[in-house]
Amino acid sequence: MRRERPEHTLQPTALVNEAWLRLAGGGAAVGEYQDRQHFMAIAARSMRQILVEHARSRLAQKRGLGETMESLDDIEIAAMGRSPDVIALDDGLKALATCNDRQVQVVELHYFGGMTFEEIAQALRLGRSTVIRDLRLAQLWLKQYVTA
Repeated sequence: MRRERPEHTLQPTALVNEAWLRLAGGGAAVGEYQDRQHFMAIAARSMRQILVEHARSRLAQKRGLGETMESLDDIEIAAMGRSPDVIALDDGLKALATCNDRQVQVVELHYFGGMTFEEIAQALRLGRSTVIRDLRLAQLWLKQYVTA
């Protein structure tokens, strides 16, 4: 969230805290994760869900005031020209999952989980170049989806 606008109401520590509470209270004990990558994948998905819920909540509060949806400036979807709003991005990721779930996993791990290409490659048992290619293809697909 380092590139998020200053007046954003959800602070990084609150996001991590909420994700941790969901992970710890979600049935699986911390020791039940297969490895660090498994934990990071689940944490990344949890953070994505929290950000979407937060944006939907803010949108519901703004409804009727003529304000625009909250956007995620910290997610740099290359070549998009602007940051997508988190709800449109989530919708795009859901649509992409119907045709390529692996690309969605790569996007989640990289942008929401903060994992490097090498860490993603190890977690998904892929080559580094495959991870980079999947991320670029997902970025292009999301650009078309979000701007359409």
